[in-house]
Amino acid sequence: MRKTLLTFILFITAVGMNAASKIDKIDPSFWYVGMKNPELQLMVYGKNISSCDVSVNYPGVHLSSIVKLESPNYLLVYLTLDKDVKAGNIELTFTQGNKKEIKYYELKTRAKKGAERIGFDSSDVLYMLMPDRFANGNAANDNDKALSPSTVDRKDPNARHGGDLAGIEKHLDYFNELGITALWFTPVLENSMTGGSYHGYATTNYYNVDPRFGTNNEYKNLIDKAHNKGLKIVMDMIFNHCGSEHPWLKDMPSHDWFNSPDYEKNFVQTNFKLTPHVDPYSSDYDFKTMNDGWFVRSMPDLNQRNPHVLRYLIQNSFWWIEFAGIDGIRMDTYPYADFDGMAKWMKEINEEYPNFNVVGESWVTEPAYTAYWQKDSKLAAPRNSNLKTVMDFSFYDKINQAKNEESTEDWKGLNRIYNNFVYDYLYPNPLSVMAFLDNHDTNRFLEDGNDIAELKQAVTLLLTIPRIPQLYYGTEIMMNGRKNVSDGYVRKDFPGGWAGDAQNAFTREGRTPIQNEIFDYISKLLHWRKDNAVISEGTMKHFIPQNGIYVYVRSFEGKAAMVILNGTNKEQVLPIKHYNEVLNNATTGKDIISEKNIDLTKDITLNPKQSMIIEL
Repeated sequence: MRKTLLTFILFITAVGMNAASKIDKIDPSFWYVGMKNPELQLMVYGKNISSCDVSVNYPGVHLSSIVKLESPNYLLVYLTLDKDVKAGNIELTFTQGNKKEIKYYELKTRAKKGAERIGFDSSDVLYMLMPDRFANGNAANDNDKALSPSTVDRKDPNARHGGDLAGIEKHLDYFNELGITALWFTPVLENSMTGGSYHGYATTNYYNVDPRFGTNNEYKNLIDKAHNKGLKIVMDMIFNHCGSEHPWLKDMPSHDWFNSPDYEKNFVQTNFKLTPHVDPYSSDYDFKTMNDGWFVRSMPDLNQRNPHVLRYLIQNSFWWIEFAGIDGIRMDTYPYADFDGMAKWMKEINEEYPNFNVVGESWVTEPAYTAYWQKDSKLAAPRNSNLKTVMDFSFYDKINQAKNEESTEDWKGLNRIYNNFVYDYLYPNPLSVMAFLDNHDTNRFLEDGNDIAELKQAVTLLLTIPRIPQLYYGTEIMMNGRKNVSDGYVRKDFPGGWAGDAQNAFTREGRTPIQNEIFDYISKLLHWRKDNAVISEGTMKHFIPQNGIYVYVRSFEGKAAMVILNGTNKEQVLPIKHYNEVLNNATTGKDIISEKNIDLTKDITLNPKQSMIIEL
């Protein structure tokens, strides 16, 4: 009896130890040799894994530290990789008492050196799209019982519609036809969220593409094929928050993994006021509410002041650059995260990938605020965000006011645009500012209308100013919509992206005459802009609008383009003598829009809302 009891106790103990040491996964699942930063953080998941000791057996790899968090189900293993360490499989031994588990962790060879990763810049035009709403190339991945929501419903503007990476890949030639050079997708990572998050901004797995979009390898293959067609890919990331269905919220690694962690009893929502970053009179209360409050209950606010959280996020961005070959990052809700943590991330990005680029979203319409966030800004000194590109919400705001105004009125219409660029002296690098007419978070530029003349003029501006331009999908076919009902109405499906669609706007035959007119207009400008250093690198000189006409000239190495915009609803005459200083004695020029030669010895008559781009 005693022997039987002892055997039973030993059996139960062995089973318990085996369960305790079971490793569910390791983030990241593999890493790369030859990185400048020798540190590697491994986040090990498993029931009671923190009770294990860890040893490492691999030439050139050293165990730096083991961090046991408050939850027993996580273990952080920090390794140091020698500069000349070789690719191969690291032997990791996890020991608990007399029980051992060996895991082999792969180190891979990098496809490129860091400096060979070339990001987007002012020579590019980004086309921003939502994978769920663009095209469905693989109907087999629409429904997934393991994920929430598990089904699609195209009749519901706020449900998943089934668009995916295969749908984007199917239309790569469409982007070439249009003249786009870079694609920015809203987040593609797993968002298994009750109630749905088709938009992708509530991540539940940082290392896995959402299966309803495709697989990690399909994402990588899409990027490879895009590169073969001359297209760059920008990945949307979110360091400020994750989704509430992420394992971290269900089992917090530590009490300071999230900001305002006592959310069940004391939920703190951000005040959505970003001014405390720059306000010299800001209260600590306002700053903390803005910085540490959650967007909504479904988006827990990550604490980048926690060094382990920050290291996890930094490594994640490096991993996607190395694995998938992305050409840039768009960072969501940039100022809501910790300034110093994000600055550290950007410093490491710039050191490892000096020619890469990241654009940060900072939704405030004052140029001084936006300029504060750009790398090397004197406004933020002695702090430095290290962020190369910022989003020009001031231009967005001004162009969307100007479209409803006559430019002859004081400081209205195109006068607002002129005034926007007056403040470019605040930016360390205006050419590395991203401008846009609309995006997934705003009303579409056309709202509920179809003013093709206004749209043409706005696009002409967008594609010729000293900025990195971003177009929102469907602008080229005059897609419209307002947010007054829900966000889904500015995120409609691209017609023709689904089998059985009544219209296929991907083809000339499938577009209406007015859609072809705007498509051709935008395409002509995009192809003219491509590889055009006058626009991507040139200086700018502009003139205070007179009689509703705004004129500016872009110049580079003896070449120039003169942009003339009639911001009124009536015919206007441009007195050419006022602009002699930029004509450089030119007597004729060619308008690339009308393809007509323009006599520059005579005043120019402009039709209502007419735009001209005259090559001098």
